[in-house]
Amino acid sequence: MVTTLISAITGKIASKGLEYVDINVSGVTFRISTPTSTIDRIGKSGDSVKLLTSLQLRQDSITMYGFATEEDRIAFEALININGVGPRLAIAVLSTFDAGTMAAAVQSEDTDSFKRVPGIGARTASRIVLELKGKLDQSWSIPGGAEIVDDVFDSLTSLGYSVQETRSAITSINIKENDKLTTEEKLRLALQFLTSQ
Repeated sequence: MVTTLISAITGKIASKGLEYVDINVSGVTFRISTPTSTIDRIGKSGDSVKLLTSLQLRQDSITMYGFATEEDRIAFEALININGVGPRLAIAVLSTFDAGTMAAAVQSEDTDSFKRVPGIGARTASRIVLELKGKLDQSWSIPGGAEIVDDVFDSLTSLGYSVQETRSAITSINIKENDKLTTEEKLRLALQFLTSQ
């Protein structure tokens, strides 16, 4: 069950883990589960941060999930409304790619991208695409959205670049209207962009 009792948390980062951040708010520390893409975007211990939240009430637990953007929160809540996709799997999806990347994969019916997420097989990937088609804001997706699910995305993330860095690099390629380039040429341009930052 989703509740909007707490829609955002603002405080100082007390500590960070692989899939959570502890935020101190006036002496009370909240542990917030987050996608790794959110962990990549926020600062270090002691920094101020604001996370948009989704509070999940279960029979045996209360868990707060946090996101750096409204799009990621909306995508999370859309995912958990799909039969067979719980909060943990939704976080895994958003750890693999952010809302814009996910929207582009749904729009292009790219089930292979979803199958890259640990715990998602062909059936669940197809269900996600089917149920979210037309429900996500297409303005989230990168111009030339199909590009984000090709070898350039895979290559950059396998080299250790974060989803956000990869998305920025791919956006820079599309802005320059390099749609006719080969995958290798696009990858070279993306790497040039990333090394210049």
